[in-house]
Amino acid sequence: MKKIYWLVIKSYLGPLVMTFFISLFILLMQFLWKYIDDLVGKGLEWYVIAELLFYASSTFVPMALPLAILLSSLMTFGNLGENYELVAMKAAGISLRRIMFPLIISSILISLIAFYFSNNILPIANLKFKSLLYDVREQKLALDIKEGVFYDGLDGFVIRIGKKEKDERTIKDIMIYDHRNNRGNVNVTVADSGFMELSPDGRNLIFILYNGSNYTDKTDQRHWQKNRPFQKTNFRENYKRFDLMDFELSRTNEDLFKSNYSMLNLHQLQEAEDSLITSYNRRKEEIPRMLLRNFYFYNKIDSTRAADFVTEEAYTEDLLAGYNNYDKMTIIDEATKRCRSGKENIEHYIGELESKAEMVYKHQAEWHRKFTLSFACFVLFFIGAPLGAIIRRGGLGLPVVVSVLFFTLFHIISITSEKSVKSGVIDANTGMWIASAVLLPLGIFLTMKATTDSPLLDADAWVKLFRKIGKRRSSE
Repeated sequence: MKKIYWLVIKSYLGPLVMTFFISLFILLMQFLWKYIDDLVGKGLEWYVIAELLFYASSTFVPMALPLAILLSSLMTFGNLGENYELVAMKAAGISLRRIMFPLIISSILISLIAFYFSNNILPIANLKFKSLLYDVREQKLALDIKEGVFYDGLDGFVIRIGKKEKDERTIKDIMIYDHRNNRGNVNVTVADSGFMELSPDGRNLIFILYNGSNYTDKTDQRHWQKNRPFQKTNFRENYKRFDLMDFELSRTNEDLFKSNYSMLNLHQLQEAEDSLITSYNRRKEEIPRMLLRNFYFYNKIDSTRAADFVTEEAYTEDLLAGYNNYDKMTIIDEATKRCRSGKENIEHYIGELESKAEMVYKHQAEWHRKFTLSFACFVLFFIGAPLGAIIRRGGLGLPVVVSVLFFTLFHIISITSEKSVKSGVIDANTGMWIASAVLLPLGIFLTMKATTDSPLLDADAWVKLFRKIGKRRSSE
């Protein structure tokens, strides 16, 4: 039996590793396609991109691992069935349950590892990935001054170069606007030719200009708007130095991202959820008192006594009796303003409570996600393994198609239920487990059919069944 167990395990581990990295690669390509505009043209070092892709691939494990388990288990038992190895084992008196036993143990171990990864490693990977992605997206485009284009990538300056030689160093017809004082185009430097190069440490861009002039409007003098004082300085050679520190990737403090629910483990999620619920309940108790206070302050019936245009004699059951049309319109307008103000306050407080409740729902969904990943791996194994034994087809053909169909169903249900949980439509204890609850009976059904050698996907069996049904109807 041990040799058979090792044979099954070896047949399973190869496809598992292969399909896992293929799934991970596909998801990574999807990420690159989505954020390609934020990565290209910013002069990022290769190790920054490699670090970003590494952390991104780590965050895709919760999607890649269940798909890999489903596909690899289907391929493994499909190959064993296609090569008649399953038939030989059953002929030797070994049931399909005994054949699946080592892979069931392997799936349990993988589920435990997935739980550890989801609870301890994934929050750190999310923190590193999202903080680095934020810095990369905020990074300026790399320095690229093109011919005949006004370039404003340097803070406080706008540069136009008429022509660049092939060496990318010699430049002609240069125009530089100095906007550091935020006073418009009052300081302009023009030159016939020059050179453009980086400083030895790469932190500065140096312009060496020849045969040019500097034009300055003297805006620091009195009555300059009327007199328009102007200064022109000619030069044969001039140096301009521009700071390039803004083009270096600056890292944001990761502590600013740590409070996000996707970057917390189970213990931290529980503490954060308790704090949010306490804050929600306290705010829910405070808001009615605040609204009531505002109501009595602004909208109580006898508040008209405080108005300048109301007298004690005029205060009767009909508050508007005895007033002229102008005073009536004034009172109505004031009442309308106060009603609108009260309505806006109520809408603001309702939005505040909904926002707090939504944060609670998100933390609850993330808490359950730590467990649903592990359980999904286990459930999808019991779909892939018996299905592979039934269809008896290996390779990457039919198993891939079947796996994609089941995983798509699982993913759609998961995403839909998760959104419902985060919006408060479904309770997290129910919504986050709907996908697994839907597929678990299917896995049990397929396992029962596979262990009893049921011709579930045999075309001839279905043809015979339909013929029997047709004969019964014709005889009736």
